[in-house]
Parts: sequence; C-alpha cells; structure tokens
Amino acid sequence: MPVSGAEYVAFGGNSCCVEVRCGERLFVVDAGSGIRPLGEHLVGEHVCTAAGGQAIDVLLSHLHLDHVIGLPFFRPALVRGNTIRVHVGILGGASGAEALGRLFSPPLFPLTLDEMPARFEHVGFRAGERLGFADGLSVATCPLLHPGGACAFRFDFGGRRVCYVSDVEHGPDWPPADLTGFVSNADLMIFDAMYAAEEYTRCKGWGHSTCEAGLALCAAGGVKAMAAFHLHPCHDDTRLLAYDARLRAALPGSFVARDGLAVSFPVLPNA
Repeated sequence: MPVSGAEYVAFGGNSCCVEVRCGERLFVVDAGSGIRPLGEHLVGEHVCTAAGGQAIDVLLSHLHLDHVIGLPFFRPALVRGNTIRVHVGILGGASGAEALGRLFSPPLFPLTLDEMPARFEHVGFRAGERLGFADGLSVATCPLLHPGGACAFRFDFGGRRVCYVSDVEHGPDWPPADLTGFVSNADLMIFDAMYAAEEYTRCKGWGHSTCEAGLALCAAGGVKAMAAFHLHPCHDDTRLLAYDARLRAALPGSFVARDGLAVSFPVLPNA
C-alpha cells in the first residue's frame, strides 16, 4: 500500500510503477499509485497529449491491488484519443479485462475503464513468451513464484539490458536456472526486496523476497547492479538508508529505489 509522512521523504511511498524508455519508445511497467506522478510528468513533457492521440503500453506484472490501483488516475488516460494498452501474462493467455472490469466499476469505483476519455485495450499473453510490438521492439518475459503468479520483464536496447523482477519469492533452489538466464549480464535488475532477512522467516509463502536473495541472483547471473524495489511500507527512511549503504557496499552501483529516480545508460557503440 502507498504510505506518506515525514518518515518517508527520502525514498517516497508510492506503490509500484516504473517508466522504461528504449530510445524515445515508452513502456510503463505496473500501475500502482506511482503511475499518477508519472502521468503528470509525461503531460508536463507534452508526451501523450498530441492531437490525434498516442498509444501507451502498460505491462502489468500481475493484478494485485498495489500494482493496478493507479490506472484511472494516469493523466494520459484522461486525454481523449489516447490508447492505453494493458498487457497481462498471468491468466493463461487471457487478458485482464474481466478482472479490471470488476475492480473499476460500481460499487467499488464510480466508473469503468471503458468510460474513461482514453480507449483501453486489453492484451493477454503467457508469462515466458516474448512480447512483440508493431515498431519492431520486443520485451522478454519470465514467470515468477508469487501467489496467483507474476511476470518479470526484460528490456534489451542499444546494447543494454534492464530487468524488472518484482513480486517474486526465493525458493529452496534459489536462484533458479530460468531466472538466472533471464537476467544474465543485465546492466540493472529492479528486484523485489520487500523483507529484511529476519522478517522473511515469518513471511514465507507470501510471495516476496530480500536484498540477500537479489544479490545472490545478481552473482549467479553476472548482473552489474541491483535496485531494491517493492519496499515494505513499514520501512522508513532511516531503515532504508541503512539498507542502501549495505547494498552499495555489497555490489557497487546498486541502490534502494526512490520515487522519481532516473537511471540512464548510453547506447553502446555498434549496438
């Protein structure tokens, strides 16, 4: 759940949303409360406000509330003529239209997504498939261990690799070969580090992980840096600053994610 207050100023308290740019191409990964400030930022840049409308691909790791609750508050969804394409990979190939329709409708919500000014399109796929797009770009996916399932995403562009691995629990044979291969040689892995190691022992089976498990995956896959993500709402700035220092020492270039943080990688020559 999102959190706010004086103790959450340094790192912020929004739930999951990450903007990924491959050149000028925009992807939005997950639609938690963080999608609201993202939308304001895009409108401020005059992105997704052009006459005739634009299409935005929103890739959902899964459909739990903290990953979808921001959809109706995404400013580009309030621009008539825009298309918001929502991709879901945990329903055996079916789209998320039915599930999102149940959530965003009376009496739980005052209107449906179909009543928004922008047009919503719902796309289903199976986690593990590669997503192809009309402009020739593609995004790799991988299933994750999480109640009800979740999906990781990998972006390869300009000789760089960024992986989004949120809502995953590390099992006894961690790290698994399929996920290790999926993240191999990534420049950055955004990883679910919700629990401290001592907290995880009380939360097994809840579908989340730790910084230590993320670092083990980085070591196995040759990942260059990790962003600790999907932070626990009870972990305040003081605690996260300590985590951040330990993470930077363990794998230089790594860090605890913050609201609004931007990381960029120059395109490699001959990529």
